[in-house]
This record gives sequence, structure tokens and C-alpha cells, in this order.
Amino acid sequence: MSQLENVTLVKQANVYFDGKVTSRTAILADGTKKTLGIMLPGDYEFSTDLKEEMEILAGRLEYKLSGEDWKTIDGAGIFYVPANDKFQLKVHTVTDYCCSYLSE
Repeated sequence: MSQLENVTLVKQANVYFDGKVTSRTAILADGTKKTLGIMLPGDYEFSTDLKEEMEILAGRLEYKLSGEDWKTIDGAGIFYVPANDKFQLKVHTVTDYCCSYLSE
């Protein structure tokens, strides 16, 4: 899906790692929450409360889920992060992403 319909946009930015990762929160009509953002090159670790779908729209990065090996996305791709877990990123180029927070 290249666009989101019928959303409420939270104006305040989510800013992480001294501004190297930023996003804006969109809440869909059904209550689903997504964040749309940009990551600058760097190494990052995030933790989760809910299961997440990380959709990489453009860029090059490596990601590592708990107990797994590093994997690469070059261009576009999707990976899933379990709830109550952590994941690591090595972002190599400016990366455009959409994170969906899943209830299951």
C-alpha cells in the first residue's frame, strides 16, 4: 500500500538517537497504529512491546532479531519483530520505513 487513508496524524515527532531516527505516528480509522520515518546511517537497538511489522520502503540496512543471524535488506523489504523483544539495526544508507504495531 503506497498511501494511508482516513488517518489521524500525531504532529509531535518521535525522535531517537540524537535525531538520527525520526518518525510520525499515524492512527488509522480502525485504531491501528503505524509510524512513518527516516533512519540515518548508524547502529541502533530497539525494544518492542507489541509485535511489529517493519516495512523498509527504501534504503540499505542489516537487521538482527534475537537468536537469529544478521539479514540484509537492500531497497525494499519486510521483517517482523516479536512482542516484548529487541532487535538491532546497522543502517548503511538513509532508510525510509513504515512500522506497523500488530495486536497478535
